[in-house]
Amino acid sequence: MNRKTLSLFAFLAVLAGCGNSILTNPVSVERAGEGEFLKLRAGPGLGYRIVLGLPDGTRLQKGTCTTEVGQLWCKVSLADAPQVTGYVAADYLSDF
Repeated sequence: MNRKTLSLFAFLAVLAGCGNSILTNPVSVERAGEGEFLKLRAGPGLGYRIVLGLPDGTRLQKGTCTTEVGQLWCKVSLADAPQVTGYVAADYLSDF
């Protein structure tokens, strides 16, 4: 096996091991309401600081979801700015 192929296999193995940390499921914000924003939070729950507000139609990449005080929260990143990450209530995502 040549070095390039071996490097590719090593990269894919690392990528597969990352699993939950890679955000790959495309979704969008729904039901925030006209003139309202879904709050992107620093962590999964109402006690975390608000990073920014997301209007309906905002495209996101969804990662893992977790339940906090009976509410499902999902880790997301902005599709057009993947370095911006946080958590949103799953009730406001297009595939829920």
